[in-house]
Amino acid sequence: MTLMLLRDPLIAGDAASGFWMVVIGVWLASWICVVALAGLKSRNSVFRKIIDLAIPLLFGAAVFYLWEVVVRGAGVPPVLLPSPSAAAAKFMASLPTLGADFVQTFIRGVLIGYAIGCGAGLLVAILAHRFEFLGRGLLPLGNFFSALPLVGVAPIMVMWFGFDWPSKAAVVALVTFFPMLVNALAGLQAAGDMERDLMRSYGASYAQTLIKLYLPAALPFIFNALKINATLALIGAIVAEFFGTPTQGIGFRISTEAGRMALDMVWAEIALAAIAGMAFYGLVALAERVTTFWHPSMRT
Repeated sequence: MTLMLLRDPLIAGDAASGFWMVVIGVWLASWICVVALAGLKSRNSVFRKIIDLAIPLLFGAAVFYLWEVVVRGAGVPPVLLPSPSAAAAKFMASLPTLGADFVQTFIRGVLIGYAIGCGAGLLVAILAHRFEFLGRGLLPLGNFFSALPLVGVAPIMVMWFGFDWPSKAAVVALVTFFPMLVNALAGLQAAGDMERDLMRSYGASYAQTLIKLYLPAALPFIFNALKINATLALIGAIVAEFFGTPTQGIGFRISTEAGRMALDMVWAEIALAAIAGMAFYGLVALAERVTTFWHPSMRT
């Protein structure tokens, strides 16, 4: 009802107190529903999954509803904050542009840099586990490079690798390398003494022990790094595009459209980045559940 009332030009931008009382009532009702759903307990796994899905959906719908009615009802200028409906309309009208930006940033920059950074971090972790002096020397360096500000590293990568996607992939590889190194090394060291003694009693080589013992024990740590890097990679690629890029890319579009005060397009790009990031994280989490089903954390 409130959304229909906002179509009236006499209400949109100048809503009275009665309108806001209805909005507050809707907000309270959604709050009560979320609390009630969160308190439901059931032994039925299907019902629990439905509840787990319904709670974030209802909560998200309430947030977008409040955003829509506050922006339109209070007459907030689109230059400051566009409504979700305006951003969604811009998103649908700009699908070709968003598709090109997605390919430039995510497919070329994020995925390639993610694969290089995580793969190199895992290989170096295996070497550091095999040769102890490497581990002692690399971990302090890892802590040092992890503390480097991204806005300071990105311009250097652009100067070294150019303005196209290779510089963005280099930034992503750098920001994902050390989380993988630290987590994978900790995972390789997580195997118990009894298991290591058993492999030695069998006369297993290091390669056999690595495949049969160390890597399986390290899988939860490796997937933890992969999930952390799934978000860091997208952030790194977008920030790197602020410092030089061709005429496409999510970061480039956000920067240029913000300068033109086209906030609806900025929010459309933010929505694209959020969707891509959530989907990427979800795929990594799904791979973790399939691969590490034996781990206690996956038995709930």
